[in-house]
Amino acid sequence: MLAQHDAILFGAIGDPSVPDKVTVHELLLPMRRRYDQYVNLRPAYLFAGVPCPLVGKAPGAIDMLVYRENTEGEYAPVGGNLYPATDSEVAIQTSVFTRRGCERILRAAFDAARKRPRKTLTSVTKSNALVYGMGLWDQAYEAVRKDYPDVKSNSLLVDACAMDFVRRPEAFDVVVASNLFGDILTDLSAAVTGSIGLASSANINPTKQFPSMFEPVHGSAPDIAGKGIANPLAAVLSAALMLDHLGLTAGAAAVRAAVAEVLGGGKVKTPDLGGTATTSQMGDAVVAAIG
Repeated sequence: MLAQHDAILFGAIGDPSVPDKVTVHELLLPMRRRYDQYVNLRPAYLFAGVPCPLVGKAPGAIDMLVYRENTEGEYAPVGGNLYPATDSEVAIQTSVFTRRGCERILRAAFDAARKRPRKTLTSVTKSNALVYGMGLWDQAYEAVRKDYPDVKSNSLLVDACAMDFVRRPEAFDVVVASNLFGDILTDLSAAVTGSIGLASSANINPTKQFPSMFEPVHGSAPDIAGKGIANPLAAVLSAALMLDHLGLTAGAAAVRAAVAEVLGGGKVKTPDLGGTATTSQMGDAVVAAIG
């Protein structure tokens, strides 16, 4: 059914009564793989009016795009259990890195960096410990960067990258990382820009042979379900990414401008931003700003 469409706008799902492995491994990850949505794009931007947990960061100072490899790496469904539920139980989880997979996400990130004012890219690695998988990632990075002499690029170990996401996040422009590293780092980038309630994402098949999928980074937050206080802006900003993908750039810009206007005004804030507004009140304010 999904394959008939150009794009998928995916709400946060999950319930305590359903194991995470069902929602993640039987729905979310199969969508990404079946439709070859190998580009996971997660912007992180510090909007005016949003309190930043880091001291002295001005609005717009944090402005990064994180490109996460989305179909292989550490989340490849390769492994198993031997002697389950015994003292001898063995668990094997195998990461899968291919040159094709590494190169195409790196190229997507370099292409994005080339279009941005700073033209800067950081490749995230851990090849000093993961010598085979991340070693291949580094080899692919060195090969691809030669085709982008106009982009200033560097390679950074993931632990140093995490430290600098907190210490000096304004230094980053475009970041490209493996499936696991990108997942963890983007939750951190959402935190330093004020709230995971603002974190949008796109799962893109650049060829458009299959539909791409757009979703908020956050989960379903069952602890506040039914209270009407969830921040809808991550979903709204994900819809803006969808409009960009579909070539409706003016609409995407209007949505983002409306979100910036509402946040900058500071009158309507959901609890995660220090306010008391409901989900509907925040949504209505964005609609009014577009109008």
